[in-house]
Parts: sequence; C-alpha cells; structure tokens
Amino acid sequence: METYYNPADLAKFSTMGEEAPELWDKFMAYYGSVFADGALTAREKALIALAVAAVAPCPYCIDSYVNSCLEKGVTEEQMTEVFHVACALRGGAALVHGVQMKNIVDDVEM
Repeated sequence: METYYNPADLAKFSTMGEEAPELWDKFMAYYGSVFADGALTAREKALIALAVAAVAPCPYCIDSYVNSCLEKGVTEEQMTEVFHVACALRGGAALVHGVQMKNIVDDVEM
C-alpha cells in the first residue's frame, strides 16, 4: 500500500541536521535529556511517548517507541493497554467538546 509514510524514512531522521547542524545538536541534546532517567524512568517515558505517538498520530514515533519499549522490557500486553488509554483520552476529549455544541444550542434557543 502506498502512503506518505515510508518506514525507511525513520532511519533518515538525522539528515534533518545536515543543513542546520547547530540546531540539530541542540535538539538532540534536549531530546536525550528528556528521555533520560529522572523523576520518571526511561521506561516510563517510553510508554508515555508511545501514548502520545498514538494520539499525535505519528507512525514514525509509533515505530520508534514500540522498539524503545521492547528494548526496555515492556510487553505487548502493556503497550496494548497504552493504546487503550490513549484511545479513551482522545475519545473523551472529543466527547467533552460536545459541551461547546450544547452551549451554542442553548444560546440559539434563547
């Protein structure tokens, strides 16, 4: 199936630094710091990143963070649960915007 997303492109991510190496280096230093152990473990951060990738939605990030999670010992069952959590939040966020619809209906009916 043809798609805008080519899995091979994930390996080309670092080419984004070719024309702006100083910015790339700063981004990568920040990125590395964010995902290092801190108040949250690197494993916990990988799970969070996987959930964010699911709602972004970013196939490259999903690919990257599934692999990161596997490297950190996360099971398929745990990752599946992450996707269900992401789904519940995204669905809830869509549903709560129904309040905006109700507000408009109330204003129009007044």
